[in-house]
Amino acid sequence: MPSFDIVSEFDKHEASNAVDQANREIQSRFDFKGVDASFSLEGDRVSLEAEVDFQLKQMLDVLRNKLIARGIDARCLDIQEPVVSGVRARQEAELKQGLEQKEAKDIVKRIKDAKFKVQAQIQGEKVRVTGKKRDDLQAVMAMLRGEQGPDLPLQFDNFRD
Repeated sequence: MPSFDIVSEFDKHEASNAVDQANREIQSRFDFKGVDASFSLEGDRVSLEAEVDFQLKQMLDVLRNKLIARGIDARCLDIQEPVVSGVRARQEAELKQGLEQKEAKDIVKRIKDAKFKVQAQIQGEKVRVTGKKRDDLQAVMAMLRGEQGPDLPLQFDNFRD
């Protein structure tokens, strides 16, 4: 029976490249001349440091653009509140990977509510969708990509006929 997996992941190497490119852009931008601002990547967390909080907002825009240019969906960023202390402002942004249990249940519920002739099972951090016809599986993919889908960066892999 045809099947595929619904996952939410990104390429860590591309994320590292995007952070490096964002650092280079911040260092060369005119509005950041003489400003001590930088990005750092530790695991799945991106730390932003600048002198004031409005610079953090500009840095987030640069980071989003670089992630999108490297093929990473910007919706995977979980942005924390900025922390301003004295002459430094810090902000953390986590790159989320994998589907949480609540999100996986929501995806399964959406598939069942759409009344497709498929079965959806939660398997760890992914959802496996199985059906008799390939067209049914493609309809599920189209529904999840469209307006009725969740606000998550989803990928479909491991498609088997």
